[in-house]
Amino acid sequence: MIARGWPLAIGFLCLTGCVVEVHSGPTRHASREFERKGIERLRLELHMGAGEVKVRGDAAQLAHADFTYNVDAWKPEVSYHTLGGTSDLSIEQPQNSHTHIGDTTYIWDIQAANDIPLELIAHLGAGDARLDLSSLTMRRVEVEMGVGELNMDLRGTPKHDYDVRIQGGVGEATIHLPRDVGIYATGSGGIGEIHTEGLRKQGDHWVNDAYDDAKVRIHVSVEGGIGQINLIVG
Repeated sequence: MIARGWPLAIGFLCLTGCVVEVHSGPTRHASREFERKGIERLRLELHMGAGEVKVRGDAAQLAHADFTYNVDAWKPEVSYHTLGGTSDLSIEQPQNSHTHIGDTTYIWDIQAANDIPLELIAHLGAGDARLDLSSLTMRRVEVEMGVGELNMDLRGTPKHDYDVRIQGGVGEATIHLPRDVGIYATGSGGIGEIHTEGLRKQGDHWVNDAYDDAKVRIHVSVEGGIGQINLIVG
């Protein structure tokens, strides 16, 4: 499988002066599972330079991660530790002096427990991200985009307010938002376009119909970027 977004990625890498080297081998698979053990909160941080990342719910334990790759140097580096009732899980693509482009496969598929409060911080380079967070108990979401496509689903029934911050890159980001909670969205910087559905403009921000009377609210902040940001309610 060749991750989508490679034409943009190649152009981006050329502009930044990185070395491009083709070096792939047999496809390898690896997985890690993390037990609950009384954990009350999970902080998940992702650093991916190029590839495809999926995040979703329904983990049987605290979290489960599957990795598929065919460049040995890209074997993910996983760091996990706990303090009190909080767990910190960090997954990182190794730093290299060369960037590998060609017939490459690089996929992270990560599940988290639905009922454990989750902070997600993702630093994404080139490729695609599909973040289906609709069944998860979100506390914070922060995504820095690079080159490629982001699809994030936040539809669900959150019980607490939380913040979502998207720092745009080169490409397109589509954020699906729940209809029955309050949505407050702002956008600034960049030279791209912000497209909204189910939101109305109020001064320098957007809100949905449920915002004024909502007991639970999601605050969305979109910064910078070249491309299009889609904020869709419902």
